[in-house]
Amino acid sequence: MRLLVHVEGQTEETFVNTVLGPHLISVGYSSVAARLFGGSVRRKGRGGGRSWQSVRQGIINHLRNDREAIATTMVDYYRMPEEWPGRARAATRPLTERATTVQAAVAEDIAGVMDRGFHRRRLIPYVSMHEFEALLFSDCQRFADGVGKPDIAHAMRQILDQFRNPEAINDSEHTAPSKRIEQLLPTYKKVAMGATAVQTIGLATIRRRCANFSDWLD
Repeated sequence: MRLLVHVEGQTEETFVNTVLGPHLISVGYSSVAARLFGGSVRRKGRGGGRSWQSVRQGIINHLRNDREAIATTMVDYYRMPEEWPGRARAATRPLTERATTVQAAVAEDIAGVMDRGFHRRRLIPYVSMHEFEALLFSDCQRFADGVGKPDIAHAMRQILDQFRNPEAINDSEHTAPSKRIEQLLPTYKKVAMGATAVQTIGLATIRRRCANFSDWLD
């Protein structure tokens, strides 16, 4: 099986290509690759907040051009425009249901325009509630040790203690997980350090702490 992960930024792209891809290939996929929303034109930007119409067409093109492949997404809920399927409805749902509400609506929207015979298992959307860095709070000590700043682990745990789990960390765009990490570690570089930190923490630990992420991999 071939898997293409449609992502909104270079941090997620690096994570897929260096961490997630090797893991999935080890359990049976023949290839795993990431593609930035909008293609190479997005490479110099931060990503995020991409219109649904542009993302939608990219996913449809991929599914039609490679009829043996599986497509998925890796996108943040909190910066997602309301035009995305299910986004407005999700805002009225409990926090634990918001990401899955959008995921179901995205799958339904794409399936509705695909050719006859399209198998819905070929599209497995994933929406993270806030952003990639939430995963890094799954093991605060390992993250802190991995970036060479073991003294920030305590402050990270204090942040985590305010929420039910790492996937729930956020108050606003100024207190998103990456912003919290940057306050504790001004030298933090999303693209360069994010995937390395995940490797230090380990996917197994992240899956134990982050239910929606784990369900996606299942």
